[in-house]
Order: sequence, then C-alpha cells, then structure tokens
Amino acid sequence: MDIYRTFLAIIISFLILIGYQYFFVGFGPTEQPEEISVTKTENTVSAVAEKKTAEFVAPAESLSPAADQQMGRPARDARTVTVNTDFYTASLTEDGGALRSLILKDYKESIADDSSGMEMIKVDGENGLPLEFSWGSVAPVSTFYEADTEKVAFQGNSGHLVMKGRGNGLQIERNYTFSKDSYLLELAVRVKNVSSGALQGAAELHQSNRPFSESKAGSQFLFVGPAYYMNESLEEVDSDDYTTGPKTITGQMDWAAYEGTYFICAILPENGSVRSMTMHAFGEDGVRMKVSSDLDTLQPGEEKLYTYKLYFGPKKLDIMKSVGSNLDKAVNFGWFDVIAQPTLYLLNFFYGIFKNYGIAIILVTIIFKAVFWPITQKGLKSMKNMQKLQPKMAKLKEKYKDDPTRMNQEVMNLYKTYKVNPLGGCLPMVLQIPVFFALYKVLLMCVELRHAPFMLWITDLSAPDRLPIGIDIPYLGGIPVLTLLMGGSMFLQQKMTPTTADPTQAKIMMFLPVLFTFMFVNFASGLVLYWFVNNLLAIFQQQMINRQKKA
Repeated sequence: MDIYRTFLAIIISFLILIGYQYFFVGFGPTEQPEEISVTKTENTVSAVAEKKTAEFVAPAESLSPAADQQMGRPARDARTVTVNTDFYTASLTEDGGALRSLILKDYKESIADDSSGMEMIKVDGENGLPLEFSWGSVAPVSTFYEADTEKVAFQGNSGHLVMKGRGNGLQIERNYTFSKDSYLLELAVRVKNVSSGALQGAAELHQSNRPFSESKAGSQFLFVGPAYYMNESLEEVDSDDYTTGPKTITGQMDWAAYEGTYFICAILPENGSVRSMTMHAFGEDGVRMKVSSDLDTLQPGEEKLYTYKLYFGPKKLDIMKSVGSNLDKAVNFGWFDVIAQPTLYLLNFFYGIFKNYGIAIILVTIIFKAVFWPITQKGLKSMKNMQKLQPKMAKLKEKYKDDPTRMNQEVMNLYKTYKVNPLGGCLPMVLQIPVFFALYKVLLMCVELRHAPFMLWITDLSAPDRLPIGIDIPYLGGIPVLTLLMGGSMFLQQKMTPTTADPTQAKIMMFLPVLFTFMFVNFASGLVLYWFVNNLLAIFQQQMINRQKKA
C-alpha cells in the first residue's frame, strides 16, 4: 500500500506540473453548437456578398456622375488624427479610416525604466490595420476618409471624430466616440446608397494584429490569437485552423477579438449585427480577421447604420465585466473559475492594503493553508502512524508471502486495529489540487502581476526570477535564487515527512524536489513564491506534529 501511495504522489505531481498544462487547458473537445458552421474555404460570406453586389449594382450609365465618382484624394497627404485620453493615446489615418496606433499609458512594453507605453497595434498596415471597413465592392484600404479634425477635442468626458468617404455608389460616414476615462470606444458606420440602382453587400469590420509584448514565463501553455464568444461559450481558434487557408465561423457573436495573455483587442457588435468571422494568417505570426453582417440591400437613397463597441486594453476582470457582452469570459480560468475568481479578488484586496503583489501572494497562501490545515493535520498524523506500523506490516508480509489474499486481510485488520487510513496521507494533496490549478492560472494570467515588483531582485512577478551576477549563465542568464530556495525547502519537507523504510521508495521521493526545481526554473516568480511559502508552512506544520509525538 505504501508503494501505491508513493506512485500516486508522483502521478499527482506530474498532473500538477505537466498534465494540467496539456490536458486541463481546453480539456477535451468542445461540442460545436448546432447553429455554428465552420468553413475552411475561399467562398466566405464576403465573397458571396461581393458576387451578389455585382448583380445588384446598377449599370454605370444609370449612375449619376456625382454618385459614381470616387472621393478624389486632396493634394495633401492623408492626415493622422490624434486621440489623447487618460488611458491611451491613439492615432487614426485617413487612408481607410483605420486605427494605426494605440499606446496604453498605464502599461509598458517592457520592465525597463525607459520603456515606452504598451503598443496594442503590432502591424504596420502592409497586411491591413484594425477597424478598416468594407461594404460590398467598397474595399477597406482604397477608400479615403476625410476627417473633420486632426486632434479630437473632448467636451466633458466624450470626444468625437467623423470621417467621410465615398466610392462605387456608396457614401460612408464613420463616427467614432471616445471616453477620457475608459478603454471602451464606439464606432457607428452609416452606409448610404447614392447611386440610381439597388446595391447589395455585407458590412465588414477588419482586425489585423500580431502577438503583444508579454512575459514568456509559461507563455507556451497560454493562448494567443483569435477568439470569440457565442452561445454562452468561449472559443479560442487554433492557428492550425487558418494557416493553411481562410477559416470562417458563422453565428451570432457577443464579441470577436485578437487576444494575448494580458491584453485584448475586441469588437463587440451591437444589435446582433455580426453573423460571421473570417480569419487568415499572414507572415510568421500575424492574423487578419473580419466580422461580417448578413447581406443587406440598399435601394437608391436608402441608408443603414452599423454600430460597434471596441475594447483595446488590458484583460482586467473588473473592467471587462463593466463593459458587458460577456467580454469578461475572455479571462478564461477554465474548470476552476469558481476558485480562481475569489483568489484574484483576495490578491487585489491585499494589494489595495499593502501595495505589493508579492505580499498579497504570501497572505493568500497563508489563508489557503489555514483552510486546509485541519485536513492536512489528519493526513500527516496518518502518515506518521503508518510509519510506526511498518515493522508489523513487514512481519505480516513475510509470514504470508505465499498467500496474498490472507496477507491483504491481515494488513487490513492491522489498519482497523490501529485506526489508520492508508489513503489519509494522500487525501490532503488530492483536495488541494483544484486550489493549485486555480492559483496557477491566476498567477500566470493575471495582468495585475505583469511587471509587478516584489522585493530585491524580483522586479516582475510574472517573469522567472533571476539574480544578475554580472556574467551570463548559459540557459539561465542569472541565478534563480527563489527557485533554488523553493527546491531546498521541498527537500527539507521531504526529509521531515514520514516515510517507509523501503530504500527504493525513499530514493524516488527524494528525487521529486530536484524534478520540481528543474520544472519551476522558468515559471513565473509569483507562482514559485506561492510554492516556496506553502513549503515553509508545511515544514512548520510537520514540526508541530513531530513535537507532539515526542511529548
């Protein structure tokens, strides 16, 4: 039974540090809602729209000269319009009326003192820009939108920008609304048929981006790319689905976005206007997306309004909840969300008091340890009692070595006589697995920990800890002091934990601290800090039990 407990402990350890990252993130295949159809083909909704537009556009001779004329580019170059709010500085170009840059003020590209603000737009326009708009045969880039100002002025909390363009029998007016104290902006696009014939097309809002500048600690296990929320379900699209060709998702979406670990660029269509999203890859890691409405027919003189909310900012849970439209579901803690969200609340609560997320992690660890203290206490006592029974069990195994059935019966009788639960030592570990998973997700995904300092050399709790020593250590760079302390505390804990006299089992268990140290070396220092403090508390608890036994 002891060797079974040993192997169970090892298996659980691997589940925590390896299995979870591969099997629990996006666990199992998700059922595709019936109303969602996925098509990997060039014949997307927009292609159908363009085909039908050709059928509905009135012949050239029936269009008035003014209506048929593309808005000519003025002698000047396309202007860049600047928007400056409390949270970001953005620039939009008259070429396509798109977003060329959006720099967050409260977040930096890197932890360096001279780092610039976090740039949310990681493309140069060669493969499109976010918020380009097309309708039928009106292409997003070819349309010139004349802006009513070069710098958005705010009256109170709101600022407005109007951009007008014309082409192929359409008059398009884009009206942006910005808020000084919000990451949320609004876009209303009015499309009017100024030709003498009926026109048909689908409104399409485009989004292009590449990965943000984020910590690489654990990033290989976190999702980056297109995602959407539909039918009460978050779907994160694997890059393999659109790198070999365009992929189209159809259905009414609450939002569609390009997301990273800490930041997101989201389109939230209003009035259920979006019916599909198409994605295709460009370059090494870029993706171009567009969300499309149903086909609309505009008679001469008729117009239609398309409205969107746009969120370009951090994946901060409380802010995203205030936006609505289920945008907060983009912070995906998985199966253990019911534990992860209170954990995040506690971290932010303690940060509000101490202004240090390292201290907040320590206090949350202590709270979790206190909750599980009684269960862990029973488990450790059970292991201690099992250790005392080892000589008796060895005699039974020797006595009934030729009769396994009788041996098992006698061993069970021994457990009953001394009131020992052979699984008692494993139960506390099993019960704490969901807590570890939840905390693992929070510490790995929480934007609050990005570039958050703790003390001394630990200046970023979302990155691996490294103490620089003036020379570059291969693979490591600096010395992972906190990780080594964690490994040492785990080794000490293992030495203090009751075990059997079986030398093979003892060697296997003593190898675990080495394995954990190696696996934690590139984990976020916030997670290593949690594990280190948890080990210290476990050592303290074991020491208390040992003293009670001596007394």
